[in-house]
Formats: sequence, structure tokens, C-alpha cells
Amino acid sequence: MQRVCFLLKVRAERAEEYRLRHAEVWQEMRDALTATGWRNYSLFLREDGLLVGYLETEDFARARAAMGATEVNARWQAQMGGFFEELDGRGPDEAMRPLTEVFHLA
Repeated sequence: MQRVCFLLKVRAERAEEYRLRHAEVWQEMRDALTATGWRNYSLFLREDGLLVGYLETEDFARARAAMGATEVNARWQAQMGGFFEELDGRGPDEAMRPLTEVFHLA
């Protein structure tokens, strides 16, 4: 099982709206994440907009590609794109910056 942690930057002025959107993630989006291999997925948002994501999956590249191929993901990413800084023309799901794990206590 791969543990993946990534960073993104939410525009500070839109952080509250971002929180509200994630309080009601569409069921079809939740179902697609599960079906494509995203497990134990969490998002953490700091007041200044730093977003930390964590998930577990058998194969991150495969899970990411499978999710990217879903129609619901295309709709979700289109709605979420405006919340983020530094996307450089990519969708939020393409701009994730995975971190290198340096320690894990099982």
C-alpha cells in the first residue's frame, strides 16, 4: 500500500468557501474515488490556504489516471480550479505536489 501526501495552495480569500464545498462532496465523486482505488483520503486546510492531502492506494499513478478518466472528476475539477493558486494551466488533480516520505511509524 502506498501512502501519498501532497500539497496545494488554496486562495486564502476562498478558504471558507472551499471548506463549505468539501462539507458536501457529491456522492458520485465519493463513489468514483473509492472505485478508482483512493483509500483513507483526507484533506487538511491551514488558515493561510496551505492544503495538505493524504491518501492510501495500491498504485498512485494508476489511481490518479483512473480518477482522471471519470466524467464526475472532470466536472469537480472544473468547479474547483478557481480555488487554487499556482496551477500553471493544470487542474488541481494534476497539480498535486507529492511529498517524499522520510519516516513512518506503523
